[in-house]
Amino acid sequence: MPKRKTGRLTLSVIILGLETSCDETAAAVVADGTAVLANVIASQIEVHRRFGGVVPEVASRRHIETLNPVIAAALAEAGVSFGDLTAVAVTRGPGLLGSLLTGLMAAKGIAFACNIPLITVHHVLAHVYACFLVAPDIAFPVVALVVSGGHTDLIYGVSHSEFKLIGQTRDDAAGEAFDKVARVMGLGYPGGPAIEQLAQKGNPTALHLPRAMLEDKGYDTSFSGLKTAVVNYLYRQEGKSNQVNRADLAAAFQAAVAEVLVTKAVTAAADYHAKTLLVAGGVAANGYLRACFQEEARRRGLHLVIPPPALCTDNAAMVAVAGYYRFLRGDFASLSINAAASLPLASE
Repeated sequence: MPKRKTGRLTLSVIILGLETSCDETAAAVVADGTAVLANVIASQIEVHRRFGGVVPEVASRRHIETLNPVIAAALAEAGVSFGDLTAVAVTRGPGLLGSLLTGLMAAKGIAFACNIPLITVHHVLAHVYACFLVAPDIAFPVVALVVSGGHTDLIYGVSHSEFKLIGQTRDDAAGEAFDKVARVMGLGYPGGPAIEQLAQKGNPTALHLPRAMLEDKGYDTSFSGLKTAVVNYLYRQEGKSNQVNRADLAAAFQAAVAEVLVTKAVTAAADYHAKTLLVAGGVAANGYLRACFQEEARRRGLHLVIPPPALCTDNAAMVAVAGYYRFLRGDFASLSINAAASLPLASE
């Protein structure tokens, strides 16, 4: 494969990644699957904060307004032009359909105009590949936990072309539960950082909250009962005019979520004889959860890979890296491909 010269390096594969699955408009340029030349993210948090959550129509309109400037900024930061690109990778799904379409249509246009391959990526697998960005020599098999506002998925990976979903949430995703609990506690949106900050002042053992499906032999999770337990606790205490220690409540809730996630993930790794455990997704930016995983991985002798917080939340570098491995095996998409709001893992 011919080398391409940029202002800083001589590289062989330069991939532009695009991510618009929810409320982050992101573009990144990654070289040879490891070198992040640019990773630009335009957040919509302030736009959606007043609504207490993401409004799909608002999100898609904001993507339309911001995507071209974000792409231009990423190319400029990377010191490359459209002519230097080897391929363009984009999130096809799952996610908000309108949001997904803005990124996919832009990627199609770039692929057609530049005569380069179009690569589509599953959003959950993109989070997994954020781990390969920081540790490219990861050996298979692996068990990966992707935990975010929309997903709580356990995945078994045998190779770069074979991933299997082995567990998922039965109801609320962990990040969704954080947002809902934060809302009822009056902490605002997004809930994850707000609860983590408050929990640092609390005692996680001050009260006991349920750990649903913890003893179940499968790898599925459930967080709706935990959310309901927090709501009921608040209502009971307020009904009795009791003062609620919200820091203790936040700490107890966070501890309950972490215990379930850690237990399910390390159990799956043991059952599937995987020496490496990958943890990714927006909730993986939570410091308490990261510490729990690190402690348990040391105890069990597992190789744990968790990306830095900036690569846990939605970004385009992870999309570009996932696209790189698909590029290596020639797994390209047709320009007629469509976005899929509920894209099964097996389809990608």
